[in-house]
Amino acid sequence: MIVKQYIKDFEELGFGMFVHFGLYSRLGKGEWARWCLNIPAEEYEPLQKEFCPKPTWAKELAEAAKAAGCRYITLTTRHHDGYSLYDTRGLTPFDSMTNFGRDYVREFVDACRENDLVPFFYHTLLDWHHPDYNADFPAYLKYLRASVELLCTNYGKIGGLWFDGMWNKPQENWEEDAMYSMIRSHQPDAMIINNTGLDARGALGHIELDSVTFERGKPQPINMEGSPKYIASEMCQVFDDHWGYAALDLNYKPLGEIIEDLAVCRRYRSNYLLNVGPMGDGSLRAIDRAMLETLGQWTAIHEEALRSPVPTGITVENKPKDFVLQGEGCWYLFVHDLGMSSDPNVAINRPADFTERFAFAPAVKSICWLDDGAALPFEQTDGVLTVHTNPFGYGCNLVVRVAKITAE
Repeated sequence: MIVKQYIKDFEELGFGMFVHFGLYSRLGKGEWARWCLNIPAEEYEPLQKEFCPKPTWAKELAEAAKAAGCRYITLTTRHHDGYSLYDTRGLTPFDSMTNFGRDYVREFVDACRENDLVPFFYHTLLDWHHPDYNADFPAYLKYLRASVELLCTNYGKIGGLWFDGMWNKPQENWEEDAMYSMIRSHQPDAMIINNTGLDARGALGHIELDSVTFERGKPQPINMEGSPKYIASEMCQVFDDHWGYAALDLNYKPLGEIIEDLAVCRRYRSNYLLNVGPMGDGSLRAIDRAMLETLGQWTAIHEEALRSPVPTGITVENKPKDFVLQGEGCWYLFVHDLGMSSDPNVAINRPADFTERFAFAPAVKSICWLDDGAALPFEQTDGVLTVHTNPFGYGCNLVVRVAKITAE
């Protein structure tokens, strides 16, 4: 099996920000607003005359991503409505240059590089705007490849391309060979990802694809039996119910759930791509900014356990959510549901069992929490390690707590 370095490098990025941003952001009703709300083209397309993000939108976005602990950002350069956030060089007037002379993708890339973040480009495959999508599909595919080629040639080295929408015409010949060979000719080390959609999470696809996707679904180990090359995986998730900004969507997930998602992704060496939908001027909602900043507290504490360590397959007795990763010369035990130590009238969901027991052959020298450095008592007998954990002290609950195991 061929193992390509750029795929391993992608896995070490670990945590990224997904950004759904476009004309639909002006409406504040989600990224599928035109389709789901049956908005006619003559009402929707004039939004391009109003879509002018504030000058600092990309800078603020990149700073929020970095504060959260992200190492890359994937931006919707063109979503299903067909509007391009980049200079299409005359391929279509339905782009950011037509009314304001601004290349928003350029602004985004510059902000990423200023903040040491890797830029990735989402690009739709289906298109509600271009007439050839339904009238002359081969002609549309030429337009699509020409569009993607601009992204491959005008912004320097990029982390990868993230496609979405092939599921809309599953019986059509999408001419994937032509698309992927063009990308490889310009960006040989770019990740190529093609979202399989909600109905085919984790499915392997074309041989040139470098990662499978788990859209709003927990990652699982990938069956690479028979695959000629190593494949990565990535889970994408939203804070609320919509990918694009929806002003009245208040159904936000608890931050604890987001933290558990990130942890389970790293259990299987899967990346976590967490979405935000900026408002029409490019600003993030206050709740998005706050959740990202707070999430950054957790990632900062556990940084060393999130990037390079790899899965071990170690099973913790009677605790299916807990797991062990192997780092360089050490191991990391991820522990869930510890609860909080306090008066019984204050604490809730306090577990009864604080022991972690699992098979572990190396001779252990010490175990300590990453967050406060406190040592944990343990016993090791006949290749079985028993670790005595403890609840969070009053005034703290990190949701998932990580202990570092040092062994000979």
